[in-house]
Amino acid sequence: MTQQAGLQETAPRGLPPRPGRTPGYRPEIQGLRSLAVLMVMTYHIWFGRVSGGVDVFLLVSAFLMTLQFVGRYEDGRPTGLVKNWLHLFRRLIPAAVVVVVTTLAATILFLPRTRWLDIVGQAWASLAYFENWLLQAQATDYYASDHSSASPFQHFWSLSVQGQVFILWPVILVGAGLVAKRFRLNYRALLAYVFGLVFVVSLVYSIAFTAASQTEAYFDTPARLWEFALGSLVALALPLLRLPAVWRVRLGWLGIAAMLSCGFLLDVQASFPGSVALWPTLAAACVIVAGQTGSRFGVDRILSSRPLVRLGDMSYAMYLWHWPILVIVLAVQQRGHAGPLTGSAIIAAAIVLAYLTTRFVERPWRQWQWPERRRRRAAVAIVAAFTVAAVPLVGLQLALYFENQGILAKAARNNPGARAMLPGFNEQADADAALLPAPENLGKDWATLPQPCSGALEPQDATLRGVCKENTQAGDSGKKVLVLGDSHAEQWLPALEPVSDEKGWKLYAMLKGGCKPDTTEQMGNGDCDKFNAAITAEVKRNPPNAIVVVGTAASPSSTDEKLIQGLQSSLDTWTGLGIQVVLLRDNPRFGFDMADCVVTKGKDDKACLPAKSGLFAATNPLDSLANRAPNVLTLDMTDLICREDDCPGVVGNTFVYLDNNHLSRTYSASMAPMVKDRLLAATGWE
Repeated sequence: MTQQAGLQETAPRGLPPRPGRTPGYRPEIQGLRSLAVLMVMTYHIWFGRVSGGVDVFLLVSAFLMTLQFVGRYEDGRPTGLVKNWLHLFRRLIPAAVVVVVTTLAATILFLPRTRWLDIVGQAWASLAYFENWLLQAQATDYYASDHSSASPFQHFWSLSVQGQVFILWPVILVGAGLVAKRFRLNYRALLAYVFGLVFVVSLVYSIAFTAASQTEAYFDTPARLWEFALGSLVALALPLLRLPAVWRVRLGWLGIAAMLSCGFLLDVQASFPGSVALWPTLAAACVIVAGQTGSRFGVDRILSSRPLVRLGDMSYAMYLWHWPILVIVLAVQQRGHAGPLTGSAIIAAAIVLAYLTTRFVERPWRQWQWPERRRRRAAVAIVAAFTVAAVPLVGLQLALYFENQGILAKAARNNPGARAMLPGFNEQADADAALLPAPENLGKDWATLPQPCSGALEPQDATLRGVCKENTQAGDSGKKVLVLGDSHAEQWLPALEPVSDEKGWKLYAMLKGGCKPDTTEQMGNGDCDKFNAAITAEVKRNPPNAIVVVGTAASPSSTDEKLIQGLQSSLDTWTGLGIQVVLLRDNPRFGFDMADCVVTKGKDDKACLPAKSGLFAATNPLDSLANRAPNVLTLDMTDLICREDDCPGVVGNTFVYLDNNHLSRTYSASMAPMVKDRLLAATGWE
């Protein structure tokens, strides 16, 4: 992806390298880059798989950087860290800015507003080189087959890792130089020890982290450092490798064959970036070590060909452009993946835009000498380029903020939410009333409680302390109400919190995504079973007065609604402890994103008004438990979510859903008065 700026300046084209010194221009490495970026593009666009091409880029970038710094040290030329960083990022940022600004404009034109703020946030993360950390925090599935719903900036994760290493590696290289001079050590040998240690430690960590949480490990910088270290070790070892030409020819072809086959032969979805990533990186190392063989049968003859070298010159821009084009085209076409014709058009568009970006942005900016004369000028150039992207990003954020403030000012009149479902409701909203939450804020409209559990509510088990949340009410009544389950229990917190605050109850929740409460601990999911075991132990240690759970599980666009697994056993356990249990019926779920349907088609479109009869079981499954025990009570609030014949995406000018199955926090909060009345009537609580 990123080209190591300045390496080509170390020697004119065509000059052979001096023994043991930094080699000159190596066209086969540009050809290697072109193959790597074509692998990334084709695998992303047509196969929905990871190719290993990114790993090749990581290795090559460290290889070139190490050659550059070692050459400067051995030639006695000084290397200023700050100057190096400014020089490098001044050349990388302009092309990225062009892609960010263009993608932002395409987002506004073609993508639903529900995605805008998330994309803006990822644009900032991409520009600041921490996109990988953001994706890691969001537990993004990089292998998701439906690319249309991905962020158009998701591919910046690898550029972010490189940017972080471009700051760290010079510190190591320059620091090792200072140590070598101070103690009269061999510079190359010292670097070999340092990068060898980084390689071993990072690889072991990567293997362990990948086994524990592959989704997070994929974006983790420390889990990727070994790939850079391997590139540096290859650069250090290269002068010592004197292979016969025939062996270098074979090594080159072996490397190319292994590199091209990686994505097809390896289970990258379950293994990267652990030990399996050695395959593409060692393959690239073979090609680099093979070098220029001088043989007409050598793979370097193909890699050094003019078409591949020119594509290699554009590889950074090609990588930048291909992913946002793919995501936006698929979103417009409402398809999960590209076909042969669409994919070919995307690749062609990426190459054309990459050529234009390289020819009219990257190359002129790189050749501009004014910023190179002083560090202050280079910093000004970087800030100027960054500002080109920052202005539209800030402008869009401010426009959305002030628009939202105007909507909130009229919310009491225009956005009644669930109150509009009550008999005799008097509609007073303006004819042009906007919906709440604003579409771009839906992604953040998740329910939660405001603070971690403390004092008497703090769990004994350390794994529960991070997930236990409570309301801010002092809990004067002494009543403790615990909400258990997953996100479908969590979404009811805004409806329960007002009544708990009013009555002085202590409302708290211990929730885990995708984990239904089950005291049998036999869900078949290791994480959930461990979580439920910890919950059961905590409930027995510190029993609440009442537990609230969602007792059924609806199926997307289906009448297949069932009691949650293990509910009977859980009820026996809880009621045996004298705990009262309130069972809520699940809300309907859909086979499509209801929020996006409303935004793109309108709230009155038939597609956004699915028939109620196709979403619920004919009989409420909770009815079978209604008279089971006096301590088990059921609440069905679905009449506030669905009308008599359909289940709309908007009620009372309020988005009911924030995706295909979760209630928005705003709508849940609008049900609070009705939840209070029904809960108190059913339980007799004070």
